[in-house]
Amino acid sequence: MAQNSSRAPGRHFLQIPGPTPVPDRVLRAIDMPIIDHRGPEFAKMAKKALEGIKTIFKTSNPVIIYTATGTGAWEGALVNTLSPGDKVLMIETGQFATLWKKMAEKFDLQPEFIKTDWRVGADPAAIEAHLRQDTGKEIKAVCVVHNETSTGCASDIAAIRKAIDAAGHPALLMVDTISSLGSADYRHDEWGVDVAIGGAQKGLMLPPGMSFNALSPKALEAYKTSKLPKSFFDWADMINMNKVGFFPYTPATLMLGGLVESIGMLHEEGLDNVFARHDRLGEAVRRAVKHWGLEILCRDPKYYSSTVTAILLPDGHDADAFRGIALEHFNISYGASFGALAGKYFRIGHLGDTNDTTIMGALAATEMALSLAGVPHKKGGVQAAMDYLVSAHATPARVAAE
Repeated sequence: MAQNSSRAPGRHFLQIPGPTPVPDRVLRAIDMPIIDHRGPEFAKMAKKALEGIKTIFKTSNPVIIYTATGTGAWEGALVNTLSPGDKVLMIETGQFATLWKKMAEKFDLQPEFIKTDWRVGADPAAIEAHLRQDTGKEIKAVCVVHNETSTGCASDIAAIRKAIDAAGHPALLMVDTISSLGSADYRHDEWGVDVAIGGAQKGLMLPPGMSFNALSPKALEAYKTSKLPKSFFDWADMINMNKVGFFPYTPATLMLGGLVESIGMLHEEGLDNVFARHDRLGEAVRRAVKHWGLEILCRDPKYYSSTVTAILLPDGHDADAFRGIALEHFNISYGASFGALAGKYFRIGHLGDTNDTTIMGALAATEMALSLAGVPHKKGGVQAAMDYLVSAHATPARVAAE
């Protein structure tokens, strides 16, 4: 007699834009006995993690490691630099920029929000114009999401730094790198960022529960006059203890071992190669989407994300229902949709420990799910992505030989 089975055979395709699958090497690094977080073995590991994470942010300045998700690192950025009543300039690039604004309001800050329709990144010209109007220099920080996970729109941080400088404005520049760190090029010192917010569960290939604040000397000066309450997220407490390889409270000891391993893996591949791989995978996904005749939520190619692509479904087709069909029949999970566009799009993550073959499998599952769900599309998107990937890997010598 046939029996119902709850087991889905084979590999689950986790194509959400984070948390991303954790590679075996990181799992093995985390799978170790608990050690004394006040002992010499821990101090050695912690110092290696604290120095190593600087190389990922590309900074020579301190990086704080929190036992918290990225939301905690947002809080750390705000409370360590600002005071009640301070004005901050934020840009509505999507769900996470909006949540950051709501957090600022909870701390009695005064966000000034540059509105968008969630289909573009932050516009440097709009930021410059807004800052030029602030003749009293009352805005204390500009807060930007480098890669808006909810929409697949990225922002040009170097251009935003230039815009702030062109306006002659002293505001701090704070950047959320949660879904870009370790996957897309980010240069903390070179781009003049004052506080960067990072998370472990995306490009760093770790489980959730660890986040970061990368600092600048200007941010450390702002700390001295900030009046927002801080305890768990206090930078001074962290920096003082980190100097000797410890933390002011019990840290995520096993996660630190995983972080050391993930940093090593990124450097083994080479950061430039990591970024090129993500660029290539993002382009392959977009080639498939465009061939299907579907619309990419990010409407301007200059804002395309290398880590996640959001795909609009035609009117009359529910994206959440589509996601359910894909999960049930093809064992693949996509990112959900948010805000005013909830139910209208789904997101394919292409970041972390992934490669061409995995992405091709995900695109094949997607094309099958589109057919099964009755979503109008032109078949052959998988082939379009495959053709692109083959051309991307072809060397001049191979092309000449053919």
